Amino acid sequence: MGIPLRIFGLLFALALCARANARGSWERIITVDKSGKGDFKKIQDAINEVPSNNVHPILIRVEPGVYIEKITVPADKPLITLSGRNANTTVITWNDGGDIIKSPTFTVLASDFVGRYLTIQNTYGSKGKAVALRVAGDKAEFNACRIMSYQDTLLDETGRHFYSNCYIEGATDFICGNANSLFQKCHLHSVSEKNGAITAQQRMSPEEKTGFYFVGCKITGVKSCTLGRPWGPYSRVVYAQSYMSRAVSPQGWDDWGKTYAHRTAFYGEYMCFGPGANRTKRVEWSRSLTNQEVSSLSLSTNNGKSWIMA
Repeated sequence: MGIPLRIFGLLFALALCARANARGSWERIITVDKSGKGDFKKIQDAINEVPSNNVHPILIRVEPGVYIEKITVPADKPLITLSGRNANTTVITWNDGGDIIKSPTFTVLASDFVGRYLTIQNTYGSKGKAVALRVAGDKAEFNACRIMSYQDTLLDETGRHFYSNCYIEGATDFICGNANSLFQKCHLHSVSEKNGAITAQQRMSPEEKTGFYFVGCKITGVKSCTLGRPWGPYSRVVYAQSYMSRAVSPQGWDDWGKTYAHRTAFYGEYMCFGPGANRTKRVEWSRSLTNQEVSSLSLSTNNGKSWIMA
């Protein structure tokens, strides 16, 4: 038996939205080419060109190259799509660490942002917190992107987000924050030497409609990792129909020394497979979800678009 119809409906609606964006009619197309053959040589300069309180879809097309930039999409510049041609050849990189708000290579504060075919990386390494991508705008989508750092790689801070066919790499809490996000067909790769957590979800109360949902994903690693640990007491993470390699530790989840989270966190697995998906040695406070429990995850809508699980 596959994923319940409500989740399939969500994935289908999201795919339609992404497809519509891909072929959408743009008010303007801005080209970034570091060789000087486009409208701008720097990505931030192209973003700055978008008017404040923008109301029209704008495509910023980034030609292949390595862009050494620290980039911000301001809150008053919605409806931007930033697109490379191939994530392997379109690289945005910076080297900063120590603070999750100040360190990101790329920060998205605007709503209705789409990023696709990009590598976004922070090369600070294992010396401390170093965010590659911070997403704090609502209704953000990332398609076929590579997001890479070591600790706190993706600060999925707040809002409703959709990640499709992305590669996300890190060692410690490398997907963290309190957004309401769906990860579909993403590859999560842990470079942790020993039981580094993939997720640190920050849900603070049972009323918050936030959580990380991984559907049809793949988990690999160089040694061992856990699926998540609770940044917030009501942390919520679900893996469904995802492949788990031997890198996933038998215990599966870590309580971060917060034993109260055994009663309040929602950590679930549903029809996962692979050698790391064996639940016989999982911590007893994680859940093997039933069809009914997965079906009970409700959907919210916005202007006719289904967005994310509530």
